[in-house]
Amino acid sequence: MDEISTIGFQIISLAKDKPEGINNDDLSESLQAVPPEKRVQALNKLLLDGVLEILKKGNTLIYRMKDPGKKSSAPKDIDNEERVIYNIVEEGGNKGIWIRDIRVKSNLVMTQLNKVLKQLENKKLIKAVKSVNASKKKVYMLYNLEPDRSITGGAWYQDQDFEAEFVDVLNQQCLRFLRMKRDSARTSGEGPLAVQKLSECSVADVHRFISDLGISKISLDEDDLETILKTVVYDGKAERIAQINGGFLYRAIETPIAAPGLVQMPCGICPVIKNCADCGEITPKLCTYISEWLD
Repeated sequence: MDEISTIGFQIISLAKDKPEGINNDDLSESLQAVPPEKRVQALNKLLLDGVLEILKKGNTLIYRMKDPGKKSSAPKDIDNEERVIYNIVEEGGNKGIWIRDIRVKSNLVMTQLNKVLKQLENKKLIKAVKSVNASKKKVYMLYNLEPDRSITGGAWYQDQDFEAEFVDVLNQQCLRFLRMKRDSARTSGEGPLAVQKLSECSVADVHRFISDLGISKISLDEDDLETILKTVVYDGKAERIAQINGGFLYRAIETPIAAPGLVQMPCGICPVIKNCADCGEITPKLCTYISEWLD
């Protein structure tokens, strides 16, 4: 066994005795006969081999035994500060971690932290992703991870902007499919209960229809389409039928007769209608609500 490996075993023994971690002072005190440069070589080897992990507590570097079940994908050619930040970012998974949380965990000053983050980004080890929940803030995650939907907004967001027109198109096409199923069922010649059953369709049926249409440039899964189907239900144009297996079926329903124009007028819910008259400050002629309604 070479000298570095022997020193490594001594460091491991010391780390096992102190599960909370050891610092450089502990190493200097316990390995007084070992030259500092040899100690550093042994430490680096243990870090590279994934035996130890490095943390930062205050301004002090802490070395502790790594959990065997917790494997880091950190490359071997990064320095200790980069390794600390990389491991913190890795813990954030595909939901990422805010720079504020990285600073708290690493205890690095902001200028140094920004420098290390930039180095890791340049090496394509991590990336910054804008969150739809806070467009001015970024979260960091490993470079090869696909961000979670809670970060990107899923299929309904493009560059943090909600794709309202895309959602409307999908809503209309989902409703069209439900109505096609209903109309087909009505011409089947079956009884009322059978027609109702034939009108029902699963999310998988709708997903297949939308996929075959090819109207989406991005891949949509069944969860995406169920979200759209729920909007059709909320619009009062379909119903959602619970199944024994916990799933749901959807069926188009007849929409109520549209409310007459008089009912739709803003006057019915106007908070100042009691003060409205044909003269004065509040009049139908000057009313912005009526103007917007007429437009």
